[in-house]
Amino acid sequence: MMIICRRGMSTTSRATRWSWWDHVTPAPKDPINGVTQAFLADPCPYKINLGVGAYRDDEGKPVVLQCVREAEGKIAATNFLESTSSAVSSKLVQESTKLIYGEDSDIIKEGRFAGIPALSGTGACRIFAEFQKRFYPNSRIYFPNPTWSNHHNIWRDAHVPQKTFRYYHPDSKGLNFLALMDDVKNAPNGSFFLLHPCAHNPTGVDPSDEQWQEISSLFKVKNHFPFFDMAYQGFASGDPGRDARAIRIFLEDGHLIGCAQSFAKNMGMYGHRVGCLSILCDDKTQAVAIKSQLQQIANTMYGSPPIHGTSLVSKILSDPNIKAIWLKEVKVMETRVRRMRAALREALEKLGSPLNWQHITNQVGMFSLSGLSPDEVDRLAKEFHIYMTHDGRISMAGVTTKNVDYVASAIHEVIAFEQDARMLYNMSV
Repeated sequence: MMIICRRGMSTTSRATRWSWWDHVTPAPKDPINGVTQAFLADPCPYKINLGVGAYRDDEGKPVVLQCVREAEGKIAATNFLESTSSAVSSKLVQESTKLIYGEDSDIIKEGRFAGIPALSGTGACRIFAEFQKRFYPNSRIYFPNPTWSNHHNIWRDAHVPQKTFRYYHPDSKGLNFLALMDDVKNAPNGSFFLLHPCAHNPTGVDPSDEQWQEISSLFKVKNHFPFFDMAYQGFASGDPGRDARAIRIFLEDGHLIGCAQSFAKNMGMYGHRVGCLSILCDDKTQAVAIKSQLQQIANTMYGSPPIHGTSLVSKILSDPNIKAIWLKEVKVMETRVRRMRAALREALEKLGSPLNWQHITNQVGMFSLSGLSPDEVDRLAKEFHIYMTHDGRISMAGVTTKNVDYVASAIHEVIAFEQDARMLYNMSV
């Protein structure tokens, strides 16, 4: 007897049918995306997002930079054909590497580097992690403690073991330099280290030039490989060239290095996902070989990045007039963030806060690691509608002249509550 079934139906009971995906559970929430989701879900009209790692103007709004508008006008008539894609990509790599290694660098002139466009800094890190696993399968990566949370995810998914080295001192809220050097010294010879060359995320704490020189010298002795993640070039000092100083110190010492670059923040092009990965080589022959391997890895992941954003960044960096506009705009962005640091510190001190807030102005770049506890961060969100990551990282770009006093008052309030609660507890035991 023939059994007739409707399309898409099974003669097997649904209760006993094999399910391919029942074992899949929700992924852990990303700490930064989680802040944004909580912020968006809050109906409060005066809520403040201090979690986002992208620039905002003094009205708290995203900005389309004038340099981007100028570049859009220049490329508007361009036919984005397959035949032009390779030239645009090569231009991006050439101009990006000049930005970090120097306009007149012999490395650029001699072609002693392998570089490819990447999907922002995240994509550049992911490709390098895969490259590391492929050619140094028994190696591990050392991250500063703390670092950008996604670094751990990227190297984990490439199956590269990871360790941390001491970096931040929670008491001084500055660099724990002696401990850093000790950990670099005690790591096995020939280890891979990820370094933030400027505007460290999440602490805002950077080594001085003299400290970078000591770090570079020790790396040389230990034969460590430095991989720089350059996500905020220009936001530490307002000068992209100055912010590349750490990398150039390592170059002067003869290191072969790797570097991930992102233009999401310093060009206000977060949605375009434009970045670059470069690795320095002994000679041009080695560079050709390494570039072919990087391209093969990229081809298995996404092929090639979208050409529009790549074209915009290439035009901004290669056109002298547009680049001059960009450099001025970078300075404007850094200056606003630095002024907000001073304003927040001043507001907290005027409130009579018993704590020392000097670290807010000592730290640089987009972020300040405030020293607020997870409980204090939770109270800021629940009672004052101010959102930041649980580690107390403040995105200073979210602070404005209109909200700085409110932010300071809220921080002062939660700290006072915490201190009162601690005092009552100590009296009761």
